[in-house]
Amino acid sequence: MPAANAGRSPRATASGEARHGLARTLSKLGLCSRTEATRWIAAGRVAVDGRTVTDPEFPILRGRHRLALDGVALAATQRLYLMLNKPRGLVTTAQDERGRDTVYRCFDGAGLPWLAPVGRLDKASEGLLLFCNDPQWAARIADPASGPDKTYHVQVDALPDAALLARMCAGVIADGEPLRAKQARLLRQGDKHAWLEVVLDEGRNRQIRRLLAELDLGVLRLVRVAIGGLALGELGKGAWRELSLAEVEGLVGRDSGPGTRDS
Repeated sequence: MPAANAGRSPRATASGEARHGLARTLSKLGLCSRTEATRWIAAGRVAVDGRTVTDPEFPILRGRHRLALDGVALAATQRLYLMLNKPRGLVTTAQDERGRDTVYRCFDGAGLPWLAPVGRLDKASEGLLLFCNDPQWAARIADPASGPDKTYHVQVDALPDAALLARMCAGVIADGEPLRAKQARLLRQGDKHAWLEVVLDEGRNRQIRRLLAELDLGVLRLVRVAIGGLALGELGKGAWRELSLAEVEGLVGRDSGPGTRDS
């Protein structure tokens, strides 16, 4: 089978039809991640219209080409959307270079198709984590401008007062980056520790931990309890379930959080 290698081509035809690179097309079909698609292509496993293609940027028009992997015709997989109650101690990645346990351990033996996490929770954090094989839906969830709010319950090593909660919402600068909470309130407190509810409407790296560190608060536990109107509920640690159609659509609808975002 002859190999085809194409350079970076214009991303639209004269008629205005959008082109995508081959690796991106395979990812958008829900077959694999773009990284995995690039590996398949580089290994000569992917054919377009009967010709082996080794360029991940080979231009593809959706619906105009026959795609095959190892000689088997490819088609879009059924879309699947899951929620997981992530336990502490797992990293949010498919494979970890350091050999640490990953969130995919929770799916062992389930026979699921390829799924990607929607956003991340760091190793020490726990709670609601979404997975899907729908890149467009995932991008809308992760969009800081229009995606749903994320709600967290955070145990801290002090007893914050109303002034400190107000400072969380007013914001701080950490390493030159502005950090703030959309909402912050006290849930309960003991003699030395307190639980806060923190709502974010943007997704910066380790945002809550960095924000609280700037305010001299240490995080003892951090649990994501809701994304938009989707709550973790009684889902057990390490357990997962499929989202209903109403839940899938609700997360990208107009009502995207504890309060509706401005459009």
